[in-house]
Amino acid sequence: MTVLQQTDASARPVPPPAWRPRTDPAPLLPDPEPFRVLGTPAAREADPALLKRLYTALVRGRRFNTQATALTRQGRLAVYPSSTGQEACEIAAGQVLQERDWLFPSYRDTLAVAARGVDPVRALTLLRGDRHTGYDPAEHRVAPLATPLATQLPHAVGLAHAARLKGEDVVALALVGDGGTSEGDFHEALNFAALWRAPVVFLVQNNGFAISVPLAKQSAAPTLAHKGVGYGIPGRLVDGNDALAVHTVLAEAVRRARAGGGPTLVEAVTYRVEAHTNADDASRYRAAEEVEAWREHDPIALMERELRAAGVLGDEDVAAATAAAEEMAAELRARMNEDPPTDPMGLFDHVFARPTPRLREQAEQLRAELDAELGAELDPELESEPAGQAEQPRQAGPAGAGRPRETGEGNR
Repeated sequence: MTVLQQTDASARPVPPPAWRPRTDPAPLLPDPEPFRVLGTPAAREADPALLKRLYTALVRGRRFNTQATALTRQGRLAVYPSSTGQEACEIAAGQVLQERDWLFPSYRDTLAVAARGVDPVRALTLLRGDRHTGYDPAEHRVAPLATPLATQLPHAVGLAHAARLKGEDVVALALVGDGGTSEGDFHEALNFAALWRAPVVFLVQNNGFAISVPLAKQSAAPTLAHKGVGYGIPGRLVDGNDALAVHTVLAEAVRRARAGGGPTLVEAVTYRVEAHTNADDASRYRAAEEVEAWREHDPIALMERELRAAGVLGDEDVAAATAAAEEMAAELRARMNEDPPTDPMGLFDHVFARPTPRLREQAEQLRAELDAELGAELDPELESEPAGQAEQPRQAGPAGAGRPRETGEGNR
């Protein structure tokens, strides 16, 4: 092959224009230090009713966490990822939205789901190992608890974008942990949210650990809030144990999204006081002294100290909040100690829109076994067959019994 050298200088490629950013990065950068309100002069300007509402919800949330943890030890819950120490984030997320907005929680956010107005028992249903989510997402505008890391984030973006295309005034608030920011779904959600200017707010609860992996081994970014800059999304850094600060920042981000300003990435710096779940031994990867240091920055203690100093909270208010929390815990305990009614045939519901032949066969076999067990209970003599008598073939129930119901819905 012959390579011809171009000698005509005028035909040489023109250098590209000087590079310049598409967006000025300065307004997107988070503050150097987490935003705080409690302990500053701004706290004295806050609405006293909001302060008392947040305090009461924090006390209730802490009791919710301790009661759910106890239920796990008693075998009433299969697992419980506690949010003890993170109640400020959970409560603010549950209260900052309007009724028409949507909340997209992770598996650790049952408290935020309950704060949104979902029955606490129903909020814990999935962690009980019971059917589906336990509550109607459309009724409460709360998506199902997402166990896979960060998968709820693209869902939140899609819903928010679709609502805007339909002309609906809807904002989505998606919760995720620091570990979730290392997932591909986090990248995809932020990228699409920025390109579409979707009315969505991302709240990263940075509690220091992705199970046992500390943040320093996950990310080299200055802060997780800085990650928004790469997508053209403003990042906000907030003290995640300052309930008033979290509420303020989230409310501002929701207003911005509702006004067409696009998404915001909020990093709340907090700490997971309890273990990852009841199956985790946190002493293997962190020191007790570290946990105790964070207990000094407890969200309830911070709020109570501020409110008492301002004369907004008295002993009677504290007693009333504690009594209400105990009443909630007693009701939760009593209801969770009741065995929920179960239907084994429900195993076949919502597997396919139209059950397959194999699924029908399995359902008919189970129905026959259930009918046989029921017959034995009604007629005890059936249990005392003479030894050696041949077992009679099991008969299926009435025509159509045991067949999966055709719901007309798509696969789930």
